[in-house]
Amino acid sequence: MLDVARLDEVLRRGGTEVAGLVERMRDLDQRRKVLQKSLDQLRAERNAANQRMAALDKKSAEFASARDTLRDLSQRIKAGESELSELESDADQLLMVIPNAPHASVPQGAGEADNPVVSVWGEKPTYSFTPRPHWEVGESLGILDFEAAAKMSGARFCVLRGAGARLSRALLSFMIDCHIERGYTEVWPPTLLRRHALEGTGQLPKFEEDAFKTAGESEFFLAPTAEVPLVNLHREEILEPGRLPLRYVAYSACFRAEAGSYGKDTRGLIRMHQFDKVELVQFTEPEASYEALESLRGDAEEVLRRLGLHHRVSALCTGDLGFGSTKTYDLEVWLPGQETYREISSCSNVEDFQARRARIRYRTAAGEKPRLVHTLNGSGVAIGRTIVAILEQCQQEDGSVAIPPALRPYMGGLDRIAR
Repeated sequence: MLDVARLDEVLRRGGTEVAGLVERMRDLDQRRKVLQKSLDQLRAERNAANQRMAALDKKSAEFASARDTLRDLSQRIKAGESELSELESDADQLLMVIPNAPHASVPQGAGEADNPVVSVWGEKPTYSFTPRPHWEVGESLGILDFEAAAKMSGARFCVLRGAGARLSRALLSFMIDCHIERGYTEVWPPTLLRRHALEGTGQLPKFEEDAFKTAGESEFFLAPTAEVPLVNLHREEILEPGRLPLRYVAYSACFRAEAGSYGKDTRGLIRMHQFDKVELVQFTEPEASYEALESLRGDAEEVLRRLGLHHRVSALCTGDLGFGSTKTYDLEVWLPGQETYREISSCSNVEDFQARRARIRYRTAAGEKPRLVHTLNGSGVAIGRTIVAILEQCQQEDGSVAIPPALRPYMGGLDRIAR
């Protein structure tokens, strides 16, 4: 959760909702401070009363009066402690829904249109024909089957067949190998997660309406991203000197209800209830986290570079920043069939936002007081959206799709997908 001292910085995000949350938090914090000061005074008076009573004759009227005073002080302290506990509980719950404070380098802006492009890699591919959107390419090749998926699961699902299924499997292996080569440790985490795990990373309680969960007595949530189990690998731990930085890579099937997205991206693989993603998570010392963010962004971009996919990088402005993020880069791949760029990875520093929730700390020297770590996360990258990019950028006039050379060894040497 957020450090209360950074409430003023949160206001950079703009919006009446954020301003209202911050104002409520300030009011609660002020009431807590006033009550705490009053309790400290009452406890001092109780201690003094105890000392006076010790010097009095227990049978005297003065002793009886002092005892009544002490009883009254004790009752007032008990009531105050109960009120303080309620205020602290209310403050903790409120902090769970207040977004993180943007870093000073995050550009001011109201939304997506205000995100500056900070780099572009490669050139937009050109064609002697009109490129088609990926759903048309995939359906014509018989590798994407939305109709079959709808029969069993409904909208926003897809069956991958033949070379399409193999393409997904190949991308998974290719991406994991790429990141292991760059120093990440591979993890294969659970997909079913307890509530506290999602609270620790900031998905709950803010985004519960977008989560899928099991019914019955044992409540489990389906992972919305492998970020959740990777961050929780070190939940409630103190990392000893020399452990940091830690860098993990994991594949996970991801599940999101896409609440609030009715009518958006109803065609194709862009916005699915179930999708596959390779995720990167890093744990660093605070002083190193922004250098690590640049490195993390480079690790995600390396996948796209090796595949030869034209893309750009945008820095998210204050009005488009994710709930837990202090700074985010979006990697956006070009989709010629739709004539637009679409996000394929988000790389974020959340500083100690998750570490506070999940109580993850470290020491720089033995016996030193523990400090909160900084955590970073990024898609490395979304497998379904990479399939989208390959089908659109690598489509050929005859309807086939060329397999990027770096991926061919993972496809058994196949150099193109054809009918």
